[in-house]
Parts: sequence; C-alpha cells; structure tokens
Amino acid sequence: MNTLNDQALQKKHKGLPKTKLATRIFFIVLGAVLMGVGLEEFLVPNKILDGGIVGISIILSHLTGFRLGIFIFLLNIPFFFIGYKQIGKTFSLSTLLGILVLSITTSLLHDLPSLTDDLLLATVFGGITLGAGVGIVIRYGGSLDGTEIMAILANKKLPFSVGEFIMFFNIFIFSVAGFVFGWDRAMYSFIAYFIAFKTIDIVIMGLDESKSAWIISDKHQEVGDAILARLGRGVTYLKGEGAYTGDDKKVIFCVITRLEEAKLKSIIEEIDNSAFLAVASISEVRGGRFKKRDIH
Repeated sequence: MNTLNDQALQKKHKGLPKTKLATRIFFIVLGAVLMGVGLEEFLVPNKILDGGIVGISIILSHLTGFRLGIFIFLLNIPFFFIGYKQIGKTFSLSTLLGILVLSITTSLLHDLPSLTDDLLLATVFGGITLGAGVGIVIRYGGSLDGTEIMAILANKKLPFSVGEFIMFFNIFIFSVAGFVFGWDRAMYSFIAYFIAFKTIDIVIMGLDESKSAWIISDKHQEVGDAILARLGRGVTYLKGEGAYTGDDKKVIFCVITRLEEAKLKSIIEEIDNSAFLAVASISEVRGGRFKKRDIH
C-alpha cells in the first residue's frame, strides 16, 4: 500500500525537477540576503525607510527597541496564510522561505557597523541593493512583503487598483516616518523607494527588455521583409478587418528588444509613413523563434 502511495506521489510531482527547485531556493535565499544587506547596512542605520510591511517594521523596531527581523517575520505571517489560500502553495512556501531568511539576515547584521554614514550614498546603494534582492525573489516566484497580497484583497472591496492602494499605503508610511524620524529622512526614504522600484523592474525584465510590436500597413509584405532582413527578427502576419471600412488588413506582429525599437520605427517610416504602430513591453518571452537571426 505504501509503495503504491509513493509511486502516486512521485508521479504527481514528476513535473518539478530537483535542479529547478534547487535553483529557485538558491535565488530566493540570495534575494532575501541582498534585501537584508540593503536594510541593515545602508537604510536602517541612517533612519531611511522602505515601503510596505518592512517600512512599518522599521518604525516599530525604532520605537520599541526590538530587532527588525522579529517584526518583519511576525507582520508578514498573516499574509503567508492568505497567500496560501488565495494564490497557491508554491508561492506561499517561497514567500515564507524568503521572509524567514530576510528576518535572520537582518538579525545577524544588526550589530555590524553600516557601510556608509553619507545619507545620499546610503539612499542610492541601499535602494539598489534592496531592489535587486526583491526583484530576484519575485522573478523566482516569491515575495518579501505582504503589501501586494493586502492590496489584491482590498481591490475586491475598495474602488482602487492594486497599484493605487500600494501607493496610498506607502505615502501613509512615509508620512508617519516624517513624524518619527524627521521630514528629511522621509524624503530620503521616498527616493530610496523609487530607486528600489526601478531596480526591481530591471531585475525582473532585464536590461535587454523585450517589446511586442503590432504594425498595420498597406505595404505589409515590404515592411515584414525589411524587419527580417535588417533586424534579423521573424514576423507573423495576422488577418484583420477594419471596423469602419470593412477592408481586409494584414497585421504584422513581431517581438524585438528595447534597443531595436528606434530602428524598427525608422524602417517603418522609411517604407510606409502612414502605417499604424503599437509597441508594448513584455515581461517574458518563451518558445518560438525569438532568437535573433544572423544578418549578412
């Protein structure tokens, strides 16, 4: 009976390779450690805050004298259970691992001297280090702050988007920081948060961000051939119909990098200046033939 159960469990989890699991654990631990370094070696010693639950934890740690890691762990525990029910087991366990490592890291680094006392340097490098850590954890399926889960739940009952809720929540935290640490520290905290936010985007999307391009042109064949020949990117022709005229249209779809966007626009303007072009950012590209072809 036990043998049958073991075989069933092995079959159920066959799709989760050990190497992939080990990679996820490694990068979640790495990201959590980086965030801990950003907090304890740059931001916290200089009384600069992060946003979200971590920001509240920093304020409570300052007011009570207890270690930052204790508050980070305790305040995020409810969101672990909420995430388990609302989002799934894998996300919740990844989040729990990240928060646990973050709490331990901040506790171990608490008594070490900060790397700099310069407020500007602490703000910039603290924001970059923290953002890199958070971005790595998000990229590998976890989270280090329960604010987003709280925002998702609030979005169902309040007339605000997830992004708006997080923004209002952080404005409240930085306002409280102004009374606790001084308004100059609150402003530095906002700068650090903005730097971290941009760093997270870079880590998740990469420096070589992908973009999707949709082109409608009467010279679709010419434009498609030029993209293939001059950019080395494959294109797909889709069938469309004008809602007003009822005319059949060919829609060109292709995926390019951020650095190729200007060249794509130049190609289209050169061939058909009246063509319609829409470009959007893509967080991830998989499969197909996205790899750039050699241009001779």
